[in-house]
Amino acid sequence: MSRPFSFPRHFKMLKKLQNIFHRYPKQFWLLFFGMFIAMTAGTMIWPLMLVYVSKRLSMPLAQGASLITINAIVGVAFTFLAGPFTDKFGRKWIMVFGLAINAIGYIFLIWADSYAYFAILMVVTGFSNPLFRVGADAMLTDIIPEKQRLDAFALTRMAKNVGVSMGPAIGGILAGISYNISYISAASGMLIFGFLVIFFAKETLPAKIEKTPAIVVSSQPKGYLEMLKDKEFVTMILFYSFGWIMVAIIWLLLPVYANQEFGIRESQYGLIPAANGLMVIFFQLAVTKRTKRFRPLTMITVGMFLYAIGTGSVAFSTGFWGFILSIVIVTIGELIIVPTSSAYVANRAHPEMRGRYMGIYNLTWSFARGVGPVMGGWLSDSFGPVSIWYGGFIVGAISTIGLLFLARQSSRKSSIPL
Repeated sequence: MSRPFSFPRHFKMLKKLQNIFHRYPKQFWLLFFGMFIAMTAGTMIWPLMLVYVSKRLSMPLAQGASLITINAIVGVAFTFLAGPFTDKFGRKWIMVFGLAINAIGYIFLIWADSYAYFAILMVVTGFSNPLFRVGADAMLTDIIPEKQRLDAFALTRMAKNVGVSMGPAIGGILAGISYNISYISAASGMLIFGFLVIFFAKETLPAKIEKTPAIVVSSQPKGYLEMLKDKEFVTMILFYSFGWIMVAIIWLLLPVYANQEFGIRESQYGLIPAANGLMVIFFQLAVTKRTKRFRPLTMITVGMFLYAIGTGSVAFSTGFWGFILSIVIVTIGELIIVPTSSAYVANRAHPEMRGRYMGIYNLTWSFARGVGPVMGGWLSDSFGPVSIWYGGFIVGAISTIGLLFLARQSSRKSSIPL
């Protein structure tokens, strides 16, 4: 005999989704869907960029990887400016400007046919990328109360990783037809997000900063020198940046390694980052629910350790399924470390320095993208392709040890009664 229809039984999941939706303001969901669009667009291009450059210019891996370094160096420089700009001029129009310039850079990739041409476009996308990323992080921090930020960053991670799961797969298929279609599609995604921000987003820059006269603002905590007094934050960023070199290696060099050493085509490789994205979609909230019970620095250390294990395991992979297994291990570390570190930085930031704190936090990825590909390319050209992954593991291990000591020191300090 069949059971009678029951709303609570059959629509429990729907009700839970409705509760999550009403828990956050509408502008949060605008950022949620916007970051999904931006990540889908960006990951249609960047995972396969070095494959495209290698085929177009026929140069050694280290030389091709230096283009990513140029992009990252410019990104590092403009990350220092993105924070003050978002704190002074607001989040909204900085985001729009960054998205528009990014789209223009993607379009002009269609005609890139020399190292110099690629280098110019790496400069263009390098300075525009931090603008919308820092602006979005600062805006999210403005509109979400401190107690909800870890969950909010976890949700936006889900949105980004839906994009990460779809972008490489779509980009791989389109690249098999024509890379030009990938570039046009990616540019369109950036422009769509930009128009959503223009017409639907409200400025969230705290009123005190907007309305305070310059002479008064000068007496408030400001400037990057102020952050140097936050020794725990500075130390965490140093070790975190070092570990992120390993992350850049696996995401930027694995496509070239898989293609050149094992003949894995772009359309097939797209399924590897898709596995990463799907894991985040299905497991991020469950993992965050458990990790937020522990100290943030402890969880960041655990996540970095898993990143190191996953990166080192690539050296022993001999094909598609071995790479999938390595990415699964890396993704478990990612599920733990990324929302935890985002919330950790947001919660340490003074309200008037959120743009700067989030700018320095985003700087870690720019720095890693500058060092990682060149380091991996040099290891590959000097000692053989497999040495990339041994080098990545060593970097990750050093970062893990540093974070471990910092976590223990922070734990001891917090246990001392005031």
